[in-house]
Amino acid sequence: MTKKDIPFLLESLDRLFPDAHCELHFETVFQCLVAVSLSAQTTDDSVNSVTPALFAAYPTPEKMAMAPLEDIEGHIRRLGLYHNKAKNLLALSKCLVEEYDGEVPKTKEALIRLPGVGVKTANVVLAECYHVPAIAVDTHVHRVSIRLGLAKEGDDPLAVEKKLEAAIPKERHIKSHHQLIFLGRRICHARNPECESCILGFWHGIS
Repeated sequence: MTKKDIPFLLESLDRLFPDAHCELHFETVFQCLVAVSLSAQTTDDSVNSVTPALFAAYPTPEKMAMAPLEDIEGHIRRLGLYHNKAKNLLALSKCLVEEYDGEVPKTKEALIRLPGVGVKTANVVLAECYHVPAIAVDTHVHRVSIRLGLAKEGDDPLAVEKKLEAAIPKERHIKSHHQLIFLGRRICHARNPECESCILGFWHGIS
């Protein structure tokens, strides 16, 4: 895929997924940060199944910072890596209270200094809550980008992020991010991608 192909790609994504959106459930910036942090190596549906009770018990950084670790673990025990995730949630909540007066910072640099928060999580929070153009590269975006020739085999997530942000107009970063995730989840599966029924299927394998 070359630069001249980008308009067709964006038009195709609009046709396929005009209403693509974040599928995690949250009401505040802090809840978004928590939900995205929990989504590593698990599904959004799984996260959404545990966050209502978690957010009811600990709706703010102040509340979660005072929670016993065992209680946080109890709420998210169904998720993979729940022990480490619980430790990170407790630590990042304390960090928000002690260093940011309970507010989630608005820059990538500050976000990735929070315990357990990587570039992907920071980008999602920036895009969803602060409307900062960003493309978070999860496993779906990574896979789809390589298959469409937007990135190459061997590119790490940061390299893919830079290539996508260079290729896609900034005003489309947030929307295209969601559409690429939808493409990966609904059509361009890790196994048995439905290339024959996809209007972008002829790009599969081209780099």
